[in-house]
Amino acid sequence: MCRPRTAAVRYDQVTSGTAGTTGGSEIRLEQLTKIYGHSDRPAVDNVSLTIEPGEFVVLLGPSGCGKTTLLKMVNRIHEPTSGRIMIDDTEVHQLPASQLRRRIGYVIQQTGLFPHMRIEDNVATVPKLLRWDKGRIRQRVRELLELVGLPPEKYARRYPMQLSGGEQQRVGLARALAAEPTTMLMDEPFGALDAITRTRLQDELKRIHRQLRPTTLFVTHDIDEAVRLADRIVVMRNGRVVQFATPLEIVTDPADDFVADLVGANDVLRRMSLIPVASAASARARDSGEPSEQISGSAFLREALGRMVESGQDRLTVVDEDGHPDSELSLDDIRRAVGEESEIPAPHRAAGDH
Repeated sequence: MCRPRTAAVRYDQVTSGTAGTTGGSEIRLEQLTKIYGHSDRPAVDNVSLTIEPGEFVVLLGPSGCGKTTLLKMVNRIHEPTSGRIMIDDTEVHQLPASQLRRRIGYVIQQTGLFPHMRIEDNVATVPKLLRWDKGRIRQRVRELLELVGLPPEKYARRYPMQLSGGEQQRVGLARALAAEPTTMLMDEPFGALDAITRTRLQDELKRIHRQLRPTTLFVTHDIDEAVRLADRIVVMRNGRVVQFATPLEIVTDPADDFVADLVGANDVLRRMSLIPVASAASARARDSGEPSEQISGSAFLREALGRMVESGQDRLTVVDEDGHPDSELSLDDIRRAVGEESEIPAPHRAAGDH
């Protein structure tokens, strides 16, 4: 049996967000097990994990591996057979299920919007249950629609059927955030969308998470989505955790052949397409000399190498999500990230370049 791997994460990079945000809760799963009926194999088998406040953790694995069951035990849609779930210092069974769920944002693939209710009323569902005053609800709905890129003057009075699939998912995200939850659960929310819309919503989700910092558990079977979004990834197989680590370690140091096959770790170009620039970049030198082309830390190494080849430069300045220079990525950094033995050609300046 393979021992699940874990990796340290720089949680000093997790900020408290902007004014008026809530931050996240710690989630601890302790020997969590779920057995359905008379099944001879647990759907979730003795899982223990600690998710840090404000962390974005992706549950990754093939269909039937237990990732959705695990997610749904956190808000008690499914009850565990044994084990404990702690959110901060509270065991989830100390609260009535309805009260617990109002404290946790939940987003699913089908959006779950009420078709007979306008968008503003869908977003306001939980605040109304919590008996917020009307002025506070109205202000919160406007803030959230703006946050997810749906101007309230255009969208608030519409019905779900008048929106595209991507717009409906944005409303679902706004509704999940309405009561300022410290915990977010997301079950393949973008799985039914086309590739372009999916990428846009992933970018939006990253921006919103960076601003609000709720502790987030996100289920997917898509390795590209997992690497794009996650601080850490939980790889599951047959109800067990095979590896729990950063995207960089998952791709460059898979725990076993199953993980390696899942992420395509033996294909250099595939690895370059899955490793974020920020994971491989080095600290920026104080005297960096000639200014270099910029690239976002959330881009992937394959794009970075392409930029180097096009520009003839062997290093790029890495910028954060606000466009500020943060670090530097060199050709050697790329080689180290994908393996020293990788034959990655050095970029060359075109004739006449200086």
